[in-house]
Amino acid sequence: MPVKAIIYDLDNTIFPVSSIGDKLFKPVFDLIAESGQHNDNLENIKKAIMRTPFRIVAQRNGFSDELTQKGIDIQDTIDYQGEIIPFEDYPEIRNINSERFLVTTGFRTMQLSKIRQLGITEDFKEIHVVNPVVTSKKEVFADILKRFDYSPQEVLVIGDDPESEIAAAKALGIPTVLYDKTDAFEAKEADYKIKHFAELAEIVTLKNNL
Repeated sequence: MPVKAIIYDLDNTIFPVSSIGDKLFKPVFDLIAESGQHNDNLENIKKAIMRTPFRIVAQRNGFSDELTQKGIDIQDTIDYQGEIIPFEDYPEIRNINSERFLVTTGFRTMQLSKIRQLGITEDFKEIHVVNPVVTSKKEVFADILKRFDYSPQEVLVIGDDPESEIAAAKALGIPTVLYDKTDAFEAKEADYKIKHFAELAEIVTLKNNL
């Protein structure tokens, strides 16, 4: 069945968060360090914040309600102004003849500033920033299917997080592509696993010819 649309994640799929993480999250990292609520595990917490929604990191590490809220308040106003360079294979997605949607979870101002600094706004039919307090990626994916009259098999969802966009797509019966640059996960986490967007083009061609 032809692939009519591909839904992309942003962080660690379009670009590596680690390339800007120390600068982007410095106020949050400083807050956590000063709080003492890091159990001498600050470096692991920093890495987690670059990959996982802050509320989840806070919960997993036992942050107080006060620290969690202060961290949220800081991130709610971050407008990143620095240069962001996408992964070297990113231009490959422009060669795939399917509608492109960008769906990312996070703080709206922060996420939109990343997209602006990447210069990729025009590459996507729609851009959605998901506030997990209000909605979910699963609900956004379902809404895209409904509004554009796509069947799940006519869509692909690609991202780096098995517990986030991959799980949400699976719940809706949408085929999934795990973008795993560092071989952090097993192939069974998604229908397909790739390290380079040229491989995504091959998957789309294969599915279009079925």
